[in-house]
Formats: sequence, C-alpha cells, structure tokens
Amino acid sequence: MRTIKILIILFSTYTFAQIQTPQSSPKAIVMQTVGLTEIKLDYSRPAMRERIIMGELVPFGKIWRTGANANTKISFSDDVKVGGKFLKAGEYSIFSRPGISMWEIFFYSKTDNSGLPDKWDVKKVVAALEIETQELKKAKENFTISIENITNNGANISLAWENTQVLIPLEVPTDEKTMASINQTMEGNPTARDYYLAAVYFKESGKNLQKAKKWIAKAIEIDGGKYWMFRQQALILAKLDEKEAAILASKNSLKLAKEAGNQDYIRLNNISIAEWSK
Repeated sequence: MRTIKILIILFSTYTFAQIQTPQSSPKAIVMQTVGLTEIKLDYSRPAMRERIIMGELVPFGKIWRTGANANTKISFSDDVKVGGKFLKAGEYSIFSRPGISMWEIFFYSKTDNSGLPDKWDVKKVVAALEIETQELKKAKENFTISIENITNNGANISLAWENTQVLIPLEVPTDEKTMASINQTMEGNPTARDYYLAAVYFKESGKNLQKAKKWIAKAIEIDGGKYWMFRQQALILAKLDEKEAAILASKNSLKLAKEAGNQDYIRLNNISIAEWSK
C-alpha cells in the first residue's frame, strides 16, 4: 500500500509539472496617454541575435506582421489621424510592407489574426500609409514599437529594429476635447481649479491671453492665491507684455514659494524677475 501511495504521488508530480522557458520574442504591452487620448500597444519583440534583419529575416516587398507571434495590435480611446488618415476609436492590427527606403503601413480592422491573415482583405484596410525610413546610428537589438515626440496634440508611432526606424505621425483631438470641457464647465459653476486649468491651457496653446488673464485672476480671487497660481499669472502677463504686473505677480509667487520651501519656484521666479526687470 505504501508503494502504491508513493507511485501515485510521483505520477501526480510528473503529470502536472510543466517546463517553463523564456520566449524568444517576449510579449510587450505599452500604455501611453497623448493629450487626452489613451493608446495601447500589444506586440512581441523578436531579437537580432546576430542575424541580418532588413531584407533577409524581414524580406523587402512582402507583408509583415510587424513583430512576432500573434499580430501586433494598437488601440485608441478617441478618433485619431495617422499619417493624415482618419481612424475611428477602437483596436487595429498593424501590418507593414518594408522597403529599402520606404515602408507601407496598414491599419487593419480584423485583430484576431494569428500572425498574418489567412486571406488578405483590402476592405479591412482602414488606413494605408507610405512612410520614408530613417537610419539609426546605433543598432536596436530588439524590435521596438514606441510612442515618441509626444505633445498635447500628437506624437509619432515609432517602429524600430536593426538600423531602421519608421515614424508614423499621430494626431489626437486634444484641443477639441479640452475646449468642449472648458466651455461646458464655464457655463456652470467653475471652481478655482477650473479657472486655473483653463487659464494655463489658453496660455500654453496660444489662445486668447486676455481670457487667460481674467481666469487666472479669478482663480486667485477664489482660492486666495498659491505660489503656482501667481507663477502662471506672471507668465500670462509677461506674454501680454505687461512686465510690471508680471514682476509683481512673480514676487507674490516668490514670497509664497519661500514660505513653502519650494526651491524650484524660488529659482524660476528669481530668474524671471531679473529678466523682466532689464
């Protein structure tokens, strides 16, 4: 009976034990916010491993899954533009046709492909782009998709491997969404924070600075004024070329920053006051 129990234990161990080994092309998930738009990338990252990639492992002139294993996927929380082409919010596969100096990039509406689709359906290509390649000075060992050169209104989707990089221009509807939010909030009962954020957005996006001036003053009136609020007021006034008022606001920010022990704001205000006093 003891022998039978030992055999059962051994059998169970060997039956349920599983060997674990690392993937040669590990899976990667990238989450990035651009403006107010959420972007998610889901792909696998093959390595060079002393192989020639472009033109050999990845042939020129043939459609590639743009990665390894399952097809590469990208999703957008808002309607966007890629390379000037409109894409609705949602998830897409990214396929490509690499060339020596130019790649064709395809955003494909079917995303449950195992690698390449069994049959290529042109009706499922929702955006097709032609992007010139750029040469990387330092070889990239692993295939990498990333979101680069991020601004409030866009970025680049970067495809890079070996010595080749492709940058896909991306535009997101930040201004449209932000202005809708500002307009709706200002029609209601805006708080000091609302006035502050609206003023800063107008300043940074080059919109109506007189409105920004009015809103930042209102934020300070409601809240009593914080050093970061006076700092933004000073910057808005300086953009309006109201230097004396900007210096006064900066001095208010400096005083409060010293009380709070914020060395960054102390330094920035001292620099501004010296500059605007010339």
